[in-house]
Amino acid sequence: MNKTLTLIGALFCFSTLFGQTDINDARTNFSIGQTVTIKGVASDGGELGSAIRYIQDETGGIPAYSFTQMNGVNRGDSVVVTGELKDFNGLLEIDPVSSLVNEGPGVEIDPWLITIPNMGETFEGRLVQFDDITFPDAGGTFSASTNYDFTDGTNTGQLRISPDCGLVGQAIPSGAHTLVGLMSQYNSNYQILPRDGNDVFPYVAPDKKIEVEVDGNAFLNGETAYIGTTVSTPIVLNNLGVNNLTISAVNITGPQAGDFSTDIATGAIAGGGQTNNTITFTAGGNGSRQAVLEIVSDDPDNPNFIINLYAIGNDGLASEPTSSPSALQFSNVNPYTLSASYTAASDAEQYIVVWKKGSAPTTDPVDGTEYLRGDIVGDGQVAYVGSGNSFTPRGIIANTDYFFKVYAFNGYGQYVNYNQSGVLAGNESSTGEEIGNYYNGISSASATLIDDLTALINPHNFSSYFLYKSLIMDQFEVRDTTNGDSYVVCAYSGERKVFSGLFDWQDVGYSREHTYAHSWMPTYPADNPDQDEYVDYHNLYPTNLSQANSPRSNLPFDIITGNTVFNYLEGSVGYDDNGDLVYEPRPEQRGNLARAIFYMATCYNGASGTGDDWSIPTNQNQEILKEWHFGDLPDNYEIARHELIYDIQDNRNPYIDSVDFACYVDFSSMSYDANATGCNVGLSQEEIESNLVVFPNPSSDVVYVQVNGTKVDAVKLIDMTGRTVNTFTSDKNAVEVNVQNVPAGSYFIEVITATGATTRKIIVQ
Repeated sequence: MNKTLTLIGALFCFSTLFGQTDINDARTNFSIGQTVTIKGVASDGGELGSAIRYIQDETGGIPAYSFTQMNGVNRGDSVVVTGELKDFNGLLEIDPVSSLVNEGPGVEIDPWLITIPNMGETFEGRLVQFDDITFPDAGGTFSASTNYDFTDGTNTGQLRISPDCGLVGQAIPSGAHTLVGLMSQYNSNYQILPRDGNDVFPYVAPDKKIEVEVDGNAFLNGETAYIGTTVSTPIVLNNLGVNNLTISAVNITGPQAGDFSTDIATGAIAGGGQTNNTITFTAGGNGSRQAVLEIVSDDPDNPNFIINLYAIGNDGLASEPTSSPSALQFSNVNPYTLSASYTAASDAEQYIVVWKKGSAPTTDPVDGTEYLRGDIVGDGQVAYVGSGNSFTPRGIIANTDYFFKVYAFNGYGQYVNYNQSGVLAGNESSTGEEIGNYYNGISSASATLIDDLTALINPHNFSSYFLYKSLIMDQFEVRDTTNGDSYVVCAYSGERKVFSGLFDWQDVGYSREHTYAHSWMPTYPADNPDQDEYVDYHNLYPTNLSQANSPRSNLPFDIITGNTVFNYLEGSVGYDDNGDLVYEPRPEQRGNLARAIFYMATCYNGASGTGDDWSIPTNQNQEILKEWHFGDLPDNYEIARHELIYDIQDNRNPYIDSVDFACYVDFSSMSYDANATGCNVGLSQEEIESNLVVFPNPSSDVVYVQVNGTKVDAVKLIDMTGRTVNTFTSDKNAVEVNVQNVPAGSYFIEVITATGATTRKIIVQ
């Protein structure tokens, strides 16, 4: 039997799910980066790739991805999967998988019978079925890794042929067919993935089948009709079968059933016939007015067809929630991301989260105004709107305080009603540099500094050029703007490129720019686009392809002193003092790009690198790079990005962590410069304060203290009475402040350098 989505009474049961219970709960109430555990049955057994399985239960579906754990999972196996939620090019999946238990053969979930307009997030990850569709490419042949259209005569969907699905090389059939497959997503496109030849077969019209249209739109069983204040709404009953469909009863139940009526009559609807009817609404009070329309028939698949009715009463607003969300908790706190969760309100349909950097937002959302993610609410911005109990805001950077307010609301469109008195508030600070003991044994006073750094940072995890989109762009670079849209920033020009939907390189016109140009690399050209040095994320930044990436090409970086031959916003091509063409980027990127070039020259140089000389080209002035390096020190954006890449590649850029390393390297010859020629390694008082790194804070063990750009002579631990508890020194870049035996409480640390001192408050747990 084919399934349909049944949500009987869903609008009237706002129970809170305090623990994760099923796949729909995992999809709805948990955020990217959070860990979930799901139990379900695999709907594929490797036909869509050896590393992925689509897991189903009665509430929904979600794919799980693991190269090592999925090989033994067959179609129909019951599995328990634990792992992190990840957005992979728009597809919500579990990746990485931390645990998988295969319980053996289970009961497979039947496909959900839907129509092409229903393709979307509700059915993502599920096994679905489309009846009475045709293929415009009929007569051709299915090819691997190729997309094909299918149509119901009015609407068009897309299917994708996976290399191992068994349809490769098969003829594309003509005539009416039924299509079964798993609903996936790639960027903004929802795609159906058939598993084998049995998923495409000739359509046979059913004996009898009910279809319900409300206000001109076909509804699935259990969907909600949002009526607003409309008095009369058309409803059409279609019989898609070949024989009579008998309507035996029509019932309206629910909290405000008396506000609704319908003229749908019992009796037979001939095969291929229809009846045109009306839903009538007369408000009997204020606030939300809700009921359930049940149509009972002899349809074997949908004998009880449900339409939830949601109208609005005399005051023009939905009912305000009487309760509030509670227990705001933060998790997965990093320099580049954080997640939050809360306990749901007992009678709220949805939630809106408003956030602000540095202090709490002061303006409440306005009743009757529907907001989208990114919209401005007074001095705050919307971080999340939805029915879930958790969220992950976009745009987190390091060492920053973020304040959140969570509001419960009911309704939709112009009828939304917010609870502005029971507001859940909280704040969390993103973390900073996580250097720890990474540079133990590395000294800028050593003549082997370059080789030591190369040996330290060159072994790193590989991540592909393709995955840069999901790992860097989707998880970090893409930010919110108004109307639910997003934007990315061109690293060179400063352009804010606004777009709707999911980020896609081609649609947005962006590219991954190699800061250390590909043609500069001694291994150029790359044998493949996944060569380690070619795809190193420390070197790749998003740029506008035609207006920044291509004009820069492989030009050296410098200040334009002669004629400018090309300009786009803050990025320009022109002539330097020597009459050579150079590229001059926006000031905010200059230090970043210098450090990316220093990193590449160091990471891949010599025997511990690729075996080649990675000295920067003779036409690239290293003095301007060092000037930019010290003039544009790492900010919280660069630190956050750096920590994300560290988590991905498991290696760090030493010139972000310790800016003075650059003083001791001649990048034009990749030789050690014991005299630190041309570098002023002392920092001003203001620079000491802005470059102070204290991590972790709070701590119950060791606190690492470092000032980027200068040596720390000593660190004093001072209690709140002004008494010096202990003094710590080190010949390393970071000073370790041991607080293991220090009573819990608040303390000050005084950080002393040759050019000044500064203090910072820490908490000992």
